[in-house]
Amino acid sequence: MTGGENSGLARLLAGEPAALARAISIVDNQHSAAKDILSAIQPHLGKALVTGFTGPPGAGKSTLVNRFIGEMRRRDKRVGVVAVDPSSPVTGGAILGDRIRMGEHITDSGVFIRSLASRGHLGGLSVSAARIVDLMDAAGCDVVILETVGTGQSEVEMAEIADVRIVVLAPGLGDDVQAIKAGILEIADILVVNKSDMQLANQTSRQLKGMLALRAHSDQSVPVIETNSLDGTGVAALSEAVVEQWAGVHASPQRLNSAGRFRRLLAQSTGRLAEKLVRQQEHTDLNAVLESLQNAEISLDTAARRALQVVGEGS
Repeated sequence: MTGGENSGLARLLAGEPAALARAISIVDNQHSAAKDILSAIQPHLGKALVTGFTGPPGAGKSTLVNRFIGEMRRRDKRVGVVAVDPSSPVTGGAILGDRIRMGEHITDSGVFIRSLASRGHLGGLSVSAARIVDLMDAAGCDVVILETVGTGQSEVEMAEIADVRIVVLAPGLGDDVQAIKAGILEIADILVVNKSDMQLANQTSRQLKGMLALRAHSDQSVPVIETNSLDGTGVAALSEAVVEQWAGVHASPQRLNSAGRFRRLLAQSTGRLAEKLVRQQEHTDLNAVLESLQNAEISLDTAARRALQVVGEGS
């Protein structure tokens, strides 16, 4: 690293918002300096509580996250937020709706909010989300919140990044069978029924508890909490449940260390694979895959597998 880069790293590790914002931009845009930054922060990782919020659209995730941020700040915790928004089909940029809903925290120096475009990534997570979580960790955030797009089955990806996974549902939205099929209950450390002032809230909570009891590996340690993000009801209880789950993660060093290592391995592997694809985008065989996809002769999944074979990463 040059002297300027070392100075920037020192400011990042000191938690300066401007330095963190610049580092995130470098990593998100895959600038040549990204590798050096990610390598330099490795010794400073593993301190933050990484909390993931997911659930179907309309469940009120962003408003609940806004309340959760406020509760963490009352506990004097520095908070980082990675909000993955759907990409604009025209510009590819994020809609940035989460920044609007979390506006009251924008001027709080103890809160850093970054919205990312999903860029078509079907798992609901930006490719660089895991790396940005690490940057916030290195910058001294006590709690890093990851809010996903909420696209359904692929939300299981969040389980590989977050230490504590929160699935937010609204009363009467969607049937319980589909929720199980989507795997959304399987990843939950905490289940939240938001909008608890609505009818069917209690019924939905009972259904969820019954479904948990019927799981192949029944785990009664998964709490079901009712919240109302409009008036803050239940948010303190949710925060306590998160802290308890985090304590359980720390009590299992294998899970804690594995989660952090996998997050970094996932981010690094994804980046290297993307670089390979970009370098070989003019490859004849890769162009043939793209042409078949364009002509609707193969599915996107088949195209992806063939593309990986072209760059020598497929099985």
